[in-house]
Parts: sequence; C-alpha cells; structure tokens
Amino acid sequence: MSYRDIITIEAGKRGGKPCIRNMRITVYDVLGWLAEGMTIEEIIDDFPELTQEDIKACLAFAADREHRLVSMVG
Repeated sequence: MSYRDIITIEAGKRGGKPCIRNMRITVYDVLGWLAEGMTIEEIIDDFPELTQEDIKACLAFAADREHRLVSMVG
C-alpha cells in the first residue's frame, strides 16, 4: 500500500495539513511524537484508531517530501 492511500489533505481540515485517513491527526503530529521518543506501540496505545501502517505512511510521506525538496534544490 502506498502512503497516498492513507495520507489525505483537505483544505478545511487542520489548515490543509496532511492527515491520516481523513482524521484530524496530522503527519506532523505523528512525526513529532516519534521525534520526542515515543515508540509506535506507545502512539497506538494513546491513539488506538491509528495502525502501524498509518505511522509507516507518515514516515514514507516525510521521506518522499524530503526527496522531492532535495531534487528541486539540487
């Protein structure tokens, strides 16, 4: 499954930030929790509506965005 099947962007939701499956949880929320040291299991315990695939999709989204940004600059 591609992250594009999980990450959604809606202009009226969370200021148009990329969210997970039309929920109000953003990619940036998940990346921030991971950066703070939370494990995938801890995130899912706190937000049981999320799956491991959702979290992996956030990482894939961030990696793809970074790759596209570097390609534009380089």
